[in-house]
Amino acid sequence: MIEESVTILQAMKQLDDIGRKVLFVHRNGHLIAALTDGDIRRWILRQGDLNATVNHAANYSPKFIRTDQRAQAKAFMREYSVEALPVLDSDDQITSIVYWNDEEVLHEKPPLNIPVVIMAGGLGTRLYPYTKILPKPLIPVGDLPIVEHIMNQFAQFGCHKFYMIVNYKKNMIKAYFNESGLNYDIQYIDENIPLGTGGGLSLLKGKIKSSFILTNCDILIREDISKICAYHAEEDQKITMVCSLKNFAIPYGVVEIGKSGEISALREKPNLSFFTNTGCYIVEPEIIEQMEDNVSIGFPDVIQKYKKLGKKVGVYPISENAWLDMGQFDELERMRNQLGEFK
Repeated sequence: MIEESVTILQAMKQLDDIGRKVLFVHRNGHLIAALTDGDIRRWILRQGDLNATVNHAANYSPKFIRTDQRAQAKAFMREYSVEALPVLDSDDQITSIVYWNDEEVLHEKPPLNIPVVIMAGGLGTRLYPYTKILPKPLIPVGDLPIVEHIMNQFAQFGCHKFYMIVNYKKNMIKAYFNESGLNYDIQYIDENIPLGTGGGLSLLKGKIKSSFILTNCDILIREDISKICAYHAEEDQKITMVCSLKNFAIPYGVVEIGKSGEISALREKPNLSFFTNTGCYIVEPEIIEQMEDNVSIGFPDVIQKYKKLGKKVGVYPISENAWLDMGQFDELERMRNQLGEFK
């Protein structure tokens, strides 16, 4: 539960902390609005200020039931596709909140059944010396290598066709999955020269005919992938970049200097918030067919190219805790802790 004076940024942090997808806005315990992760996402996509208060983005016609209707809560939640439902007394005071059980689902979603391209050919220099022995996709996070976590995550949404672009220590990667017993359709694409996170797509010409997911081999997106794909299709975008909020606390006083050398502003240990590229995208197949052969290029540069051509590219914002990155040692430990492998 939150008050109207809370900022969008504070609400996002609270959503992350509680692990739920909705907050309820109240005045002195009286329900007045609901704020979901979807409401926040729409606010961000409208270029709304993260420091604005939640009343700018909240829904002031929230669903609720009365105390004597509690027995009908699940039927009500199923009908309106809500995952949390406040229970109000006759004075509109929130007495409790009914949550949908984790074991149950509101509606069965059809499987995505779209291909996933995993960029798995890099040297993993930021994780040296681990990667002197193992290729980055096989670095263990708990009992499983990171790339298997990635595949399992997408499989939850009905994705079982994987194209893995491999180069460095590729035979180790192939050997692992040949003996893993996983029931996935994995096709290896050998990259004989380093082509970057974008150039490797040229090796897939003629193989993919539908929208597909492109992901680096060292990140996990803990978000409803079907929602991201639906947004991509609704907006008719050529590329959708999944972006995550990042909060950084600067441990120093920050000084802004005016034109004549005087101090124009002084901020003590400010917090900075911005959205960053996670390394996961939804992409249209024509992007592959238009790639130059044997040209090394990063996928962010591919995006810039299509932006200059006037093509529609966009972003899908997610929360900070919905993105796990193991590209550096401190982030690797954070990923292990987040996944609950090591307590």
